[in-house]
Amino acid sequence: MADRKPNNILTYIDNLGYGDLGCYGSTLVRTPHLDRMAAEGVRLTDFYASANVCTPSRAGLLTGQYAIRNGLAHEVIQPADTTGLPPDALTIPKALGEDYASALIGKWHLGHVAPHWPPMVYGFERFYGLPYSHDMKPLALYDSATSPMTESKADFAKLTEWFFAQTIAFAEQNQDKPFFVLLALTAPHIPLKPNPDDLTGSPGGAYGEVVEEIDLNVGRLLDRLKALGLDEDTMVVFTSDNGPWFEGSSGPFRDRKGGSAWDGGFRVPFIARQPGTLPAGAESSELASNLDLLPTLRALAGQPPVEDRELDGRDISGVLTSGAGSPHEEIVLFNNNKVAAVRTRRWKYVARSYYRVYDVPLDGYPLLFDMQVDPGENYSVARNFPGEAADMRARLERARAKYEPMADAFPPHVAPASAADHPD
Repeated sequence: MADRKPNNILTYIDNLGYGDLGCYGSTLVRTPHLDRMAAEGVRLTDFYASANVCTPSRAGLLTGQYAIRNGLAHEVIQPADTTGLPPDALTIPKALGEDYASALIGKWHLGHVAPHWPPMVYGFERFYGLPYSHDMKPLALYDSATSPMTESKADFAKLTEWFFAQTIAFAEQNQDKPFFVLLALTAPHIPLKPNPDDLTGSPGGAYGEVVEEIDLNVGRLLDRLKALGLDEDTMVVFTSDNGPWFEGSSGPFRDRKGGSAWDGGFRVPFIARQPGTLPAGAESSELASNLDLLPTLRALAGQPPVEDRELDGRDISGVLTSGAGSPHEEIVLFNNNKVAAVRTRRWKYVARSYYRVYDVPLDGYPLLFDMQVDPGENYSVARNFPGEAADMRARLERARAKYEPMADAFPPHVAPASAADHPD
């Protein structure tokens, strides 16, 4: 449609690993529709979640700011918690403005009591989903289509099917105006309950089944957008909130979700598709982050940069549309409220790790990795490249000085006793 602002469907998967898709190297989990999506769009190889666990990563994606700016960098929100994203936060639907119809379909996990609830506080006009992770109790499915918002029992096995169906319905209802959907799936976060109507016989077991179900539904979504004549008007993005947990593959990277500074917890798939706007079959190794979605979607909508607050994300529309270089000189990786690592295009400097249950600071043991030849972060070359090690150390210290004091503006997050039963 001529002169139309682009629609955006941001498909946000829960605990999907970098190596869980065929186009990212999986040989057990079969994802033909996502592989086709990558072949018809842009695939990023060096895309980072802004945190290695759920709540802070979602806060980063939605606001374009590291979660430490908004008091959500420490662990995840638990059912007994009363904290949440500050109501005055600038979110993607707020940034896109009133021209856009907006919906959150799926998992919220950014506060489930007032003033952080419901998600409509943050600019969404439609909500259908869960307040937090589906391994937490009490749990119910909420639907804002009625007033007051209804509450019903969640059927885990059917959630992926329902969330995609609601997304398609929202697109159908708003096909004559621009729309934004954050489709935040609960799968493949545990508990794993494959949909009996979409069983594929995956060699990847139950985990593979739920990922392959996601793949099937991505195919159905893309087909429906084409049937509606919205294919070229809609950018569909597919990514994950962090690395895998107990199952799934981190690909060639070290560790997994919650693993302090290592890439296995942060590096995630990213595919974007919009025929006629994004090139087909493009691949980029430029640095990018889920922080970049807010400024990028705003730029693609023809809106000026945000000026009333500092964003940590950057506009990567050039990376997606024309293969331009990254606007990031570096990306900062956090472990809770602490700066754990800094990544540039070639180098990564690691300052925190875990040994058993201990958070281990590594200030006296410099770890510098050449990510171009050692993406698995197996061999420190700090001794070989002392100048580069010193530069990366200086970058890390500047990040610490800038960000870590921000945590003092918020009361410390103390997980309730129930957290032991539901560690995210």
